[in-house]
Amino acid sequence: MAKIHWLGTGLSAIPGLKKLIEKGNSVIVYNRTVETATQALLEIEGDYQIVPFSLKAIEKNAKAGDIVVSMLPGNFHVPVAELSLSLGAHFVSSSYISDEMRNLNNSAIEKSLCLVNEVGLDPGIDHSMSHALVEDYKNSSVFSAENKHSFLSYCGGLSDVPNDFCYKFSWSPLGVLKALMSTSVSIRDSQIFTVTKPWESIELYPLPMPWGEDEFEVYPNRDSLPFIDQYQMNEGLKIDQFVRGTLRYKGWKNAWSDIFSEVDSLDPQEVEERLKILSDDLWKKYSYQEEEVDRVILTVELKVKNDSEVIWHKQFLLDTLGNHKGSAMAQLVSCSVALAVEAVLNKEIPSGVTAAPHQSELVKRWLNQADDISDHFVLIDHLN
Repeated sequence: MAKIHWLGTGLSAIPGLKKLIEKGNSVIVYNRTVETATQALLEIEGDYQIVPFSLKAIEKNAKAGDIVVSMLPGNFHVPVAELSLSLGAHFVSSSYISDEMRNLNNSAIEKSLCLVNEVGLDPGIDHSMSHALVEDYKNSSVFSAENKHSFLSYCGGLSDVPNDFCYKFSWSPLGVLKALMSTSVSIRDSQIFTVTKPWESIELYPLPMPWGEDEFEVYPNRDSLPFIDQYQMNEGLKIDQFVRGTLRYKGWKNAWSDIFSEVDSLDPQEVEERLKILSDDLWKKYSYQEEEVDRVILTVELKVKNDSEVIWHKQFLLDTLGNHKGSAMAQLVSCSVALAVEAVLNKEIPSGVTAAPHQSELVKRWLNQADDISDHFVLIDHLN
């Protein structure tokens, strides 16, 4: 029986890990602090053991055919994937595929091993929603590459209610601050749209909530263009908009205006030091306190026009709060990772470096689980 080697028991790891143990899988849990992991799994019974994390420990314990799951910071993923390859073990993470990870593709295929990434929330469940929408549209009677296609995908990890800062941190603010300095690339009005300062492209985005329309603020992040291929929208389709981005409460732009000004004025020689100071200050003021609840909103929308007439328009919307099972973020991320582990065990994912699966049956499984976890999960047909 293949063992699962689960690395890390941080904030987004526990619900999915518990699920795998409770389903009878044999798991070795690796964590820098054994006591922390022990406390997190205190009431869980099953075939698992907890050991101190190190690459040598993985090398000692992992065997060919096992699955290594990295819930560690991103800089660990490639070394752990390389080690997994050398041991003949599969690899799973929720993070974006880096160029270094992609370079392992041929080796993984040669060894018939799966290196599965982007199977969390965003990236992860958003991919499943996107695949489902594109497949649905392509199977419709109105499908034509000559139509104009508008694709929007936004995700936000939020507090359950807005505070004066319109945000709360569940881990170090440093990552959020560095993201504000990252260039984004998307498509707007059929043209490539490049943004070096995210706050300059913030716009209002209405969502059809159960209680009525609610407005949020959104902006593009990272490079959206590679996902045109990933979502199989590259077959000559005319694309008017293609944006993957971040969602925040309305008022976020104003609440963060001083942060934006400071980030924009940083001396390149002082960036790291100043961001660390700023991060520590924000953590003291706006981190989650015990018993506080988080909220996740994820929406993916595909609108299609023939000339000026909208002929196809559907949208997934997920909205949920944390509960006794864990934070909303932790449940959606780690339970999706657990599904990927099970899919690898069942030989349902091809070898090589892959992202969240596009096969209809697996997409449906991912979305059904997201629905089970969420307070509100709906596919909206705006034309019916």
